[in-house]
Amino acid sequence: MAVLDSRALNRATLARQLLLDRADVPVLDAVAHLCGLQAQEPQEPFVGLWSRLRAFDPAALSDLLLRRKVVRTHLMRRTVHLVTADDALAWRGRHDAMLRQRVLGNYRRELDGTDLDELAAAGRAVMADGEPRSTSELARSLAGRWPEPGPRALGEMLVAALVPMAQTPPRGLWRTKAGVRNVPLVSWLGREIDPPASDGSDPVGRALVRRYLAAFGPAASADLRAWCGLAGLPAAVAAIREELVAFRDERGRELLDLPGAPRPDPDTPAPVRFLPAFDNALLGYHDRGRIVDHAHRGLSVAGERAVLVDGRAAATWSVDDGTVVVAPLRRLSRADHADVTREGRELALFLTGNDSDRVRVAASPD
Repeated sequence: MAVLDSRALNRATLARQLLLDRADVPVLDAVAHLCGLQAQEPQEPFVGLWSRLRAFDPAALSDLLLRRKVVRTHLMRRTVHLVTADDALAWRGRHDAMLRQRVLGNYRRELDGTDLDELAAAGRAVMADGEPRSTSELARSLAGRWPEPGPRALGEMLVAALVPMAQTPPRGLWRTKAGVRNVPLVSWLGREIDPPASDGSDPVGRALVRRYLAAFGPAASADLRAWCGLAGLPAAVAAIREELVAFRDERGRELLDLPGAPRPDPDTPAPVRFLPAFDNALLGYHDRGRIVDHAHRGLSVAGERAVLVDGRAAATWSVDDGTVVVAPLRRLSRADHADVTREGRELALFLTGNDSDRVRVAASPD
């Protein structure tokens, strides 16, 4: 079995994530290929797509939200993701049990003794009028019937798990600040959520494996689980194993992949890329060593925005009054510094609507 070293995995990941070369594809197709973008911070997906698509127009993504072609909803890992409407409906039922368990992991004591099916039915009844509601508004409407859990536990269980919801615009529109307002996913999209297969098979699980490998492979089963949060996919992997090819990483872990998927030469040049907070190129793996050095692996879950230099996280970045501020994690060469500054200027122009191209790169650590 062929061994893929960390550099080979890095270049494969960059290629699958559209970070090796900016892609010339429609925004909707990019969102679908990436299996959605993590989006609890509403503006971050715009940066993620700007770094991946040639001539990305943020208005195109806003338009897809307004036309209900993409939606913001709780899905993988119980985090808010921006996904295509088709994927939201196809995948949501497969995530139900995981979403319940993850909310219970935070509020098991508060929700002890609560009939969750009864709570779900009551939540759907309240939301049946089609009026968008905040999480706290929905919780307060039911707190008289379920006073013990408290509004926070009630609201999170309802919105993140029991009643599939879409977060309505203007939340998530370009350069717009707005609070979360929820409506049932089925009423927002005008279509029902796909039910589980009646024969007990798991076509959705198999599709998730294929889609994950197309966007993130080669990857181990632990990486797949870290991405989606689902525990029940080993059978789906086993069902399609004959379709897949296998490798080993330098630690001896088995990595699976689609046979025709890109695995570029490890010496392929990798351009500087600015990643948004919580980007799935980092969070979509159990072992993030293909992009992030072990010393900095916590930056992805802390919400730090990473700058990739030669394909690896070499700095973090933020914005201060229209200036892109870069904080190196290691010493940058003169050429790297120039490339980071050049790409940072383009990012500043994007974020400010061409009002500023200011970049400040802090001193490198010793």
